Amino acid sequence: MKRKHVKLAAAGLLLALSAVSELAQAAGILTIGRREDSTTFDPIKSAQNADNWVFSNVFDPLIRVDKTGTKLEPGVAESWTISPDGKVYTFKIRDTKFSDGSPLTSHDAAFSLLRIRDNEGSLWRDSYSNIAKVETPDDRTLVITLKAPAAPFLSQLALPNASVISEKALKTEGEDEFAEKPVGSGAFRVKEWVRGEKVVLEKNPLFWQAKDVSLDGVEWLTIPDDNTRMLKVQAGELDAALTVPFSRIASLQKDKNLTVELDPSTREDHLLINHSHGALGKVAVRQALDFAIDKDAIVKTVTFGYGQVANSYIPAGALYHYSDNLRRPYDPEKAKAMLKAAGASDLTLNYVVNAGDEVDEQIAILLQQQLAKAGVKVNLQKVDPSQSWDMLVAGEYDISVMYWTNDILDPDQKTTFVLGHDANMNYMTRYHNEKVKALVAAARLEMDPKKREQMYIDLQKMAKADVNWIDLYYSPYRNVSRKNIKGFYQNPLGRFFLENTVKE
Repeated sequence: MKRKHVKLAAAGLLLALSAVSELAQAAGILTIGRREDSTTFDPIKSAQNADNWVFSNVFDPLIRVDKTGTKLEPGVAESWTISPDGKVYTFKIRDTKFSDGSPLTSHDAAFSLLRIRDNEGSLWRDSYSNIAKVETPDDRTLVITLKAPAAPFLSQLALPNASVISEKALKTEGEDEFAEKPVGSGAFRVKEWVRGEKVVLEKNPLFWQAKDVSLDGVEWLTIPDDNTRMLKVQAGELDAALTVPFSRIASLQKDKNLTVELDPSTREDHLLINHSHGALGKVAVRQALDFAIDKDAIVKTVTFGYGQVANSYIPAGALYHYSDNLRRPYDPEKAKAMLKAAGASDLTLNYVVNAGDEVDEQIAILLQQQLAKAGVKVNLQKVDPSQSWDMLVAGEYDISVMYWTNDILDPDQKTTFVLGHDANMNYMTRYHNEKVKALVAAARLEMDPKKREQMYIDLQKMAKADVNWIDLYYSPYRNVSRKNIKGFYQNPLGRFFLENTVKE
């Protein structure tokens, strides 16, 4: 009996120690609730924030944007020089390794850049088409020659989608397998991805700044419903949650266990319009829709004053934003008359709405009511956020509210993606204007700051005249975390610096 008791006591002690071990491990794991799941880990095949914000902690680009979101700093490239003619960039590659232990060399960097430029599946080909050639004199030296000098080129290298990936791993595993479990050189590596549920990251001990990384891992949990995410972080079931509904900011700020972060952002929410669908292809119809939408009411009712009315695709505070760009006033009667003149007085629109997104659903109801005053019937189609992106890409929508945050300091990235006829159909709007396309390409290569600024002012005017989409509002990032989480921060370009986040 006594021996048996000893064994039971020992077993109890082992269970207790096991529980303590699990708790200790959990203490080093940061759990983040977010609305959308990842779509891929192949960086060149995504333009989603849900992907890029994870990419930034799994991969490392040649150059990074700092915490302030205003300066470039070394990444995989320790240093670089630019030739006097502005066409040749020479990088010294850091002596580091990928997460699988293989060395990271200039050949991997060259492969990654040529792949984002040439791969048919790359959504970013246009932005890197100015690269004439890439050379690797040795394992630590990368030489990029441009067809012409380009002002945004260094900024483009900081795009998470242009990160350095392992050539060997991608070619060995194949693109599909790599997209599920990639090999990068960032602060964390992918341990597990359960689609629709979670992405589990673990600390990468081979990261060149691994000694500064406090966390053992990060779990990005997919929780589409806003209310559920907020309740879980309040209950301590999550360490942090993204995209706090505007209506919950004030109440969460009163919770002594929480910290609400309203970080300056480059976020712009807008109404996408599918130009390929019937009457929506007419400029006058799109202009009428712009007149029929009361943006001030949206900012007041939906954002509780935390937002501001947007007047350009380039967000306020960003490089070359044109503050005097056209703002069409709310005028439903004018909108109705314009629609009648354009032969679209009986317009019916299918509006794809992200279900569970409190803000999206509120905007949808408002827009449905506002457009009805102009004689437009709007059918709301609520879908899971994981479905909406594919529907937009397939063109299975008429209108839909989406948002964009800049990923680089230069306006070329967003301008190319939404106006320059890129591989993603100008952000799924199917917008097409040859003069705009030519100006987008020219602005990328213009080196005179004054001339370049005027080009972007002209582009903002042209986009507004054509109504490529309808600008709605700008707003800060809205995240919440438990008080014991320190350094949970997004810079204006959206990057989370999880390598510097601490869980106390």
